[in-house]
Amino acid sequence: MKLFISVLVLMLSLSLNAKEIPTGNPEREGMSSERLQHVAAMNDRYTEPGKIAGTLTAIVRNGKIVHQSASGKKGADDERGIEMDDLFRIYSMSKPITAAAAMQLYEQGKFHLTDPVSKFIPELKNLTVRKNGRVVPVQNQMTMQQLLSHTTGLSYGFDANDPVDQAYQKADLWSSKDLDDFIAKVAELPLLFEPGERWHYSIAVDVTGLVVQRLSGQSFDAYLQEHIFDPLDMKDTFFQVPQDKMDRFLPNHFLNPQDGKAVALDPTGIGMPGFESCGAMCNYEEVTLYSGGGGLVSTLRDYVRFAEAMRDGELNGVRILSPKTVAYMRANHLPASIAAAGGSGEQPNLNDITSLGGFGFGLGFGVVTDTTASGTIGSAGQYYWGGAAGTVFWIDPVENIVVVSMMQLMGGWPSYRPDLRVATYQSLLESYE
Repeated sequence: MKLFISVLVLMLSLSLNAKEIPTGNPEREGMSSERLQHVAAMNDRYTEPGKIAGTLTAIVRNGKIVHQSASGKKGADDERGIEMDDLFRIYSMSKPITAAAAMQLYEQGKFHLTDPVSKFIPELKNLTVRKNGRVVPVQNQMTMQQLLSHTTGLSYGFDANDPVDQAYQKADLWSSKDLDDFIAKVAELPLLFEPGERWHYSIAVDVTGLVVQRLSGQSFDAYLQEHIFDPLDMKDTFFQVPQDKMDRFLPNHFLNPQDGKAVALDPTGIGMPGFESCGAMCNYEEVTLYSGGGGLVSTLRDYVRFAEAMRDGELNGVRILSPKTVAYMRANHLPASIAAAGGSGEQPNLNDITSLGGFGFGLGFGVVTDTTASGTIGSAGQYYWGGAAGTVFWIDPVENIVVVSMMQLMGGWPSYRPDLRVATYQSLLESYE
């Protein structure tokens, strides 16, 4: 009898789990059907002249899908229309997923945010930092909170003129066979600054993935599958694209500066100026290095499910995080002294975090602290991130709105994200602010 009840509970759980996010009447959810068509029209303005090959967009309000649209084609060299189940490289939109996984372990008491990262990754105990032209031992150990908020002193190695970033380039981190090999190389690299001094976009979330792996006792990919993807019924999110789904995996593109049109990249990713080699970031068939910072592939449907779950930690009766934990993650964790210092990264309006006020950073998300100062329409408290190939999402906790947009264009189109925000918010008939 007990076995029967257990099986019944499991079946009911799976049934709930499989529920799709319902489609809602826009007017009932305080949005205009007519004005939501501006979103589709805006997308067409980018795809029809070839600025973007194709894009998918979804808008959710009050837990109901009020808009979905597809515009354009699968690729610059592929005339087939883009489809709702197509697969996208989400690059840095992997980061919020990794952060959610880490905070699940936080809720279980596996770590405190004040813990040094070296408590879980001893390889990082004796780090160095470059100061005044010299490499010296660090004075402060980086903490888990700093790891999740990009204030560790780690980098990405993008600046060819910086000695630390030059060391990153020489280390060739993305050729690492796995996360243990990756961290062994990281341990030999100096930090850009003492932990906690500045904000700088970095490999910190890849390091977080290793923390998840070691604290859980599971490989990082297996942990995400069991604790994020399966509970949320994210059927098409993975590091390695299954062979039977390769036909849905869209090509990546870069922007031709001469004519402002999308140009398809070589399938290996090689061909974009400045990216002659990209190692693990171009390998989706034989993956052993699970990049929590940028390695995932997903669909519009799957990421909408994740983003909707991250409104308060729950989707369709399946809870992955406490509402209090989510609220803590989306709070600004940057002290005023470093809020506008150093680094660059994804922003919905493509403004560097140093360029404008009104932006902060939480635990895995960017945060809008002041819409006027940021030049960003929406609500203070909205949290967001994007990916290198133009994908973007945001969550507005005031208006109960989730927006996800997918494309495959390295760097995206500079004006696309602010245009999408305007098109979304002009559709409101009723504001909760």
